[in-house]
Amino acid sequence: MSYTSKIKDEIIHQDNNKKNINYLLIAFIKYASRIQNNELTFTLENPAIARKIYNLISSEFNIRPRITIRIQKRFKTKQIYILSIKNNLNLILSTCNIKIKDGQLINDLIDLKTNDEKRLYLKGTFLACGSISDPKTSGYHMEFVFNSKKSSDFISNLFHEFNVNSKVIKRTNKYMVYIKVAEEISDALKYFEVNNALFYFEDIRTKKDHINMVNRLNNCEQANQDKTIKTGIQQIKDIEYIKEHDLLSLLDEKTVLIMNYREKYPELSYQELSEVISLETGTKITKSGINHHFIKMRELMQRHKNKNTAK
Repeated sequence: MSYTSKIKDEIIHQDNNKKNINYLLIAFIKYASRIQNNELTFTLENPAIARKIYNLISSEFNIRPRITIRIQKRFKTKQIYILSIKNNLNLILSTCNIKIKDGQLINDLIDLKTNDEKRLYLKGTFLACGSISDPKTSGYHMEFVFNSKKSSDFISNLFHEFNVNSKVIKRTNKYMVYIKVAEEISDALKYFEVNNALFYFEDIRTKKDHINMVNRLNNCEQANQDKTIKTGIQQIKDIEYIKEHDLLSLLDEKTVLIMNYREKYPELSYQELSEVISLETGTKITKSGINHHFIKMRELMQRHKNKNTAK
């Protein structure tokens, strides 16, 4: 079972009974149905969703949809469940604020007053046209696909009311509401009240964040090591220049001492070099002190080069 299917399965097994019309059902009807020959139909692959919608329509509208089961053998064999409603169709359409024009469903926006109504509506929308990538096998992505921009904007604005940042884009002749930030998807799952799916998502996200942090630290450590080696190689070259041009006598004893240790340990960082010198000589020297003496050495070498260039 896919991650999307697990979330939908968790939604349909929640107790969403309300005194008023179930807004989960309204959203599902608005975004997952089609009309043909004055007959409203739903084509579903998930038997649990088909059963849930059938029961909700029966209880809310006292209408029993006709059920047709077809076997689809494209790529792999699976059952398709078709729910059809013809009688008392106007009752459903008026309740859901849906009109029929030229044989097509025209969705008008519905007034949602409470957070419970909005939450149920978003759940029904996810059941109808939502999907989410499995964080274990790919990146973070939740999306909803609609036939009209009006519907996509309405759902996107609903998410914004719950402080979930969603965006709308056009894809061929459809409109997609999508969420790509992990924290925003996590918040959406909280509002769907799918705790099992949320725990799974957060567990994977925590592991990914840990791996990313370790990788960043390793990259930083490698970069620092590369920088240290590059600095050491350059300083060895500078020391060789000073010795070749008999400039050691122009430097104090401590600078010469540090130069000797650099030749002995070209791979050490300033901090490591200071610790070795302090331990072996008994003379305390800091990382900044090491840097200070190397600056003096560098300045002497540069003055000598500039003098020779001037000649």
